[in-house]
Amino acid sequence: MTILALNQYYLPGYKAGGPIRTLANMVERMGDEFRFKIIAGDRDSGDVAPYPSARPGEWQAVGKAEVYYLAPSQRSIWTIRRLLRSVDYDVLYLNSFFSFWYTIIPLALRRLGWVPRRPVVVAPRGEFSPGALSLKRAKKKTFIVMARAMGLYRGVLWQASSDLEAEDIRHWMGRTARIKVAPNIPDRMDIEEVLRRQGKEPGRLRAVFLSRITEKKNLLWALDLLRSIRGKVEFDIYGSVADPIYWEKCCKIIAEMPANVRVRYKGVAPHEMVRSIFSEYDAFLFPTLGENFGHVVLEALSAGCPVVMSDTTPWRDLEARGVGWVLPLTDRSAFVEVLERLVDMDEAEHARWRDRARRFGVDCMDASDTIVANEDLFRSAVFDQ
Repeated sequence: MTILALNQYYLPGYKAGGPIRTLANMVERMGDEFRFKIIAGDRDSGDVAPYPSARPGEWQAVGKAEVYYLAPSQRSIWTIRRLLRSVDYDVLYLNSFFSFWYTIIPLALRRLGWVPRRPVVVAPRGEFSPGALSLKRAKKKTFIVMARAMGLYRGVLWQASSDLEAEDIRHWMGRTARIKVAPNIPDRMDIEEVLRRQGKEPGRLRAVFLSRITEKKNLLWALDLLRSIRGKVEFDIYGSVADPIYWEKCCKIIAEMPANVRVRYKGVAPHEMVRSIFSEYDAFLFPTLGENFGHVVLEALSAGCPVVMSDTTPWRDLEARGVGWVLPLTDRSAFVEVLERLVDMDEAEHARWRDRARRFGVDCMDASDTIVANEDLFRSAVFDQ
């Protein structure tokens, strides 16, 4: 079976975060059973230069997939139409709801009958979550209403990464929407890797934020929170500045931090370095407004870094497992209490949290059931219409 996937970003990119990892992991884990052809942009998020290895305008092998990179100058309705008409594929796989070139245009061409009506799977990647829709809500809601009225998504199979996301999709696309839950496939990591770190010093907390710097990831809220924490706090930020105006607001708060809080921006973390970076910190602070999965959470846990995060993702019961805390953003005092507990924690107690986090993260990497669910997703698109 051949899957033709469209996504604005793909390897060797990494700055766009989870969607790249999700698609790359699918290709890596399922590429022997399924043939993947991918149409993607020729540069990473925020970059003005293309990938050095990209040859825009032609198919090339990238791992187990064949990739067709599009330069911005090549992006047009007619190019998308030509590719969708010339490629022999069984399922069209779209990795966003709102992406203009990589979802809306292909579906519009399909609706007009200008491209073959092959089975379509749409993975909205958390775009229907309340947190995601709270940003530019009026514009997004207007598009959803128009898209439904036009029948743009009629007949597609929706991929939800969790039961929670399935309910979000039903809320906006109707109770009769065809949905199949197929969780995101995690990275394959070397679980025997030895990670070194400094011991946890009582009265001191080394926390990290590692994600794209956008309003959705809620870094501004995290920075404001840290101003209320007693004790010595070191907070390092890794991530691409996807929203410069939002980052300016963050920088203003950073400049006004009290003397006990030191904040440093460390740039963009290459994917292969993420796990080793997490291993250096006492906690991962991640008050995101919404994630459909959160690869970065698994990366932190598998590196032995407990997480302090919002309850807007599928991750649950972390405190009961002794690996982290999942807290509502409406309860700021709960975040303060947890962070101050971490400030006071000594090495012996923190080592127990690290060990549990790492074991839990490794257990979550057993992707056998997840791979089966994703294989069933594409088979259902073809055979269960």
